[in-house]
Amino acid sequence: MTPTLQIVALHSDSATVAALSDILIETVANGGSVSFMHPLAPEVAAGFWTKSLAAADAGERVVLGAMVDGDLVATVTLHLDCPPNQPHRGEIAKMMTRVSHRRRGIARALMVEAERIARERGRTLLTLDTGTDDGAGPLYEQLGYTLAGVIPDYAFRPHGGLQGTTLYWKRLV
Repeated sequence: MTPTLQIVALHSDSATVAALSDILIETVANGGSVSFMHPLAPEVAAGFWTKSLAAADAGERVVLGAMVDGDLVATVTLHLDCPPNQPHRGEIAKMMTRVSHRRRGIARALMVEAERIARERGRTLLTLDTGTDDGAGPLYEQLGYTLAGVIPDYAFRPHGGLQGTTLYWKRLV
């Protein structure tokens, strides 16, 4: 039987916070540069997602989840709460896919839905950043994002050592 992929907007509840926290902890443990250091305490991950989902419930962002046969296996966040002089812009953040579900088109499906929602919300420009050494740059480039530049030594990797961040942008038409 072929697994069923569904992309959904996530809202604040304890099961969703727990599932997102598990993905975040796994991502950080596997070296994903998503603003946290390893080891990531479960209560820190839960606190982050509790705040993020509250912002989603307030309309400041959209937290999308990729569900495969009912299990949350990936997520991406579309930030919509830009400054007053940037109402046309959104930002992509926290793209994470469970290791067991990578290279199946799930991240691409999340990005396509995030872009659709951004257009629906009147956004004409998206920006994002990703780790220079091990980020999702090739995926973003395949999706039509343009390289804006690289900032060296931007952040620590989860297991230590500095790495740069690569900035991308995309006009939505």
